[in-house]
Amino acid sequence: MAISLEEGELLVGNHSSKLKAAPIFPEYVVNWILDELEEFHIRPGDKFYLSQNDKDDIKKICEYWKGKTLIEKGYGIMPDFYRDIHEAGIIRAEGNLTSGDGYIIINYEKILKKGIVNFLNLVEKKQKNLDLSKKDELKKSLFYDSVKIAIEGIQVFIKRYEELAKKLQKKEKDPIRKQELKKIADNCSNIKNSPPKNFYEAIQLVFFIHLILQIESNGHSVSLGRLDQYLYPFYKNDISGNKIDSLFVTEILDNLCIKIYSLNKIRPWSHTKYSAGSPLYQNVTIGGQTIDGKDAVNELSYLILNSVKRMHLPQPNLSVRYHKNINESFMMECIKTIEKGFGMPSLNNDEIIIPSLIDLGVKRKDAFNYSVVGCIEVAVPGKWGYRCTGMSF
Repeated sequence: MAISLEEGELLVGNHSSKLKAAPIFPEYVVNWILDELEEFHIRPGDKFYLSQNDKDDIKKICEYWKGKTLIEKGYGIMPDFYRDIHEAGIIRAEGNLTSGDGYIIINYEKILKKGIVNFLNLVEKKQKNLDLSKKDELKKSLFYDSVKIAIEGIQVFIKRYEELAKKLQKKEKDPIRKQELKKIADNCSNIKNSPPKNFYEAIQLVFFIHLILQIESNGHSVSLGRLDQYLYPFYKNDISGNKIDSLFVTEILDNLCIKIYSLNKIRPWSHTKYSAGSPLYQNVTIGGQTIDGKDAVNELSYLILNSVKRMHLPQPNLSVRYHKNINESFMMECIKTIEKGFGMPSLNNDEIIIPSLIDLGVKRKDAFNYSVVGCIEVAVPGKWGYRCTGMSF
C-alpha cells in the first residue's frame, strides 16, 4: 500500500492514501458498494468524493469478488427462519457480516515490554518442537507459518516508514523538521526489532499496532485499553531522566489524537444514517485502580485527559474509570472536560463493574484491569476477543 508522512507530524502510519479517505474491503461485501457508488458524494453525511478512475477500479474489483464474499457465505449457511428475521430487520447482523469483528483490546503492555521480535522468536521456538508426522502438529505448523508471515509483515511495514523518513530527511531544508524526521526514522528502526526504549518509541509502536489491526480487519471498536497505565513506566523514566518534558508529551499525545481520528471507514447508507460522523469507536481508558485497590491516576492520566479536551475531536472515545478513592482534583478535571460539551469522557463505576466481573468468574487481577471497548462495553485487555461484548447477536 502507499505510505506517506504528513507535513509536521511526529507519529507516522497511514490508513489510506489520503487523509480521511477510507479503504474498501471487498472480501466482506460488494453489493452495496456497487449500488451506492454514484451516491457517495451526495449523501447527507459521511460523504466520499471519488475520481472516475477510482470508480472504474472499484467496479473491476467488485466484479471479481461477486459470489465470493463473506456476506454471501453467511447467507448461504443461514437457515430460512433466521434469514426471514434478518431481512425483516428484527435482528440484523449485517455489521458482523460486512466487516471484521473488532471489539478487542490487545495486550499492549506485553508488546511494549517484550517487543515485536519476541513473538517471532516464540513462534520459531514452538515450531522447532513440533512432530510433523502428527496431523494436529502439522496443522499447528501451518498456523505458526501464518503468524510468522504476519509478524514479519509488521516489521516490513515499519521499516518502510523508516526508509521514507530517511529519504525525506535528506531533502528537508528546515533544520528542526530535519531533526524530527531523523528521530522518526530512529524510532522505527528500533521498534521493528526491539522493545521501545522510551516514551516516544512506545507511543509510536502502540499506534502502529492499532493501525495495522484496522488495516487487517476493517473491524469496529478496536480499542487501546489503559493507555495511562502501560505507557506510564516509559513516561516516568523519561521525565525523571530529563529526556522529555510535559510539553513534548502533550504534543505527542495531541499527535496521537489526530492520527486516531484520521482513520476512517466507509459503510452502507443503511448503517451510516444511524451512526453518521464516521465513528470507529476507538476507546481509550484512563484512571481506575491497581490490583491492590489503590487509585491508579497518575500524571499521564491528566495529560491524556487534557489532550482530548484540547483537541475536541470525536475520536478517540475517552473513558474514565472512577471509584470512591479516586483523586478528587482529577475527577474535577473530568467534569470540566464534560462541560466542553462533546460527550467525553464517559464515566465507568469501578464499584459496580469490578465486583460484577468477579461474580461472573473473571479473575480478580483481570477484573481490576478491565477497560472500555467500543462505545461503552467493558472487556479484559488481551483476554477477551471476538465480540464477546456483543454475543447477543
